[in-house]
Amino acid sequence: MTVYGCGQDEAVLFRELAPGFGIVPTLTEAAVSESHAELARGNRSISVGHKTPVSRATLVALHRVGVRHISTRSVGTNHIDLAYADSLGISVGNVCYSPDSVADYTLMLMLMAIRDAKSTIRRGAVHDYRLNEIRGKELRDLTVGVIGTGRIGSAVMDRLRGFGCRILANSHGPHTAAAYVPLDELLRQSDIVTLHTPLTAQTHHLLDRRRIEQMKRGAFVINTGRGPLLDTEALLSGLESGRLAGAALDVLEGEEGIFYADCREKDIESKALLRLQEMPNVLITPHTAYYTDHALSDTVKNSLANCLEFESRNQHG
Repeated sequence: MTVYGCGQDEAVLFRELAPGFGIVPTLTEAAVSESHAELARGNRSISVGHKTPVSRATLVALHRVGVRHISTRSVGTNHIDLAYADSLGISVGNVCYSPDSVADYTLMLMLMAIRDAKSTIRRGAVHDYRLNEIRGKELRDLTVGVIGTGRIGSAVMDRLRGFGCRILANSHGPHTAAAYVPLDELLRQSDIVTLHTPLTAQTHHLLDRRRIEQMKRGAFVINTGRGPLLDTEALLSGLESGRLAGAALDVLEGEEGIFYADCREKDIESKALLRLQEMPNVLITPHTAYYTDHALSDTVKNSLANCLEFESRNQHG
């Protein structure tokens, strides 16, 4: 099994856990690509991260060197052309990891957004300890709309119940014990809208200009799912017009090549990111909600298990 884009923290876990699965991993920090496909020769399974798109040319190159299974170290698979991979005879599997990592982070972002934490922290950094001009809100007084109620969305709702707020839900996937309503109704009634649905062709720009205009005036948007679930230009319009009170985004359209890199000495080409960063009511973090000890361990274990399951199916099929 060749593990592409393997960071130092992941490498420690792969070396520690792989022997228990009877797997000898080939670890490389190199991103999966057409030019790096040769690193997988001799291994039918590879593991990739969510940070690098797997192009059709890369899939063809991987197939040529004998790869027949790709396990992505993520829940989402939107960075891989699944249909094209299938047409080449390459199966693709994702991994589950502790939903608590993203659920905890989502609640933190909600609380920071409704308490205007960005402004408080900025002022404290320059020793301005006056109260903010904007008073905070309490979750128990608010309605939270959860879009997508899979493992992470359900974990978010479990936490919200402890705060005593009203919860509305909308999902094309699993349903749980929650008040499910049509999306338009959820948007009209929710003080906070949080996104946890997978990114597909159908959910791309799920929150577009029309839907943002349907939202309750003064609402907040939280996105710890995938950047393109949210139309960034439409979000900017909603924030700049004052229709939306704020946003907290752990993911962003066009984050590739920016998030996970040290950009202090570089020009940021994303004008949308620069505009959002300037806003006192917008929190941006670099796709880090999933990044905990527990979740990373789960990810490595399940990547190894996927490889073993693929080999087992092949031997018996």
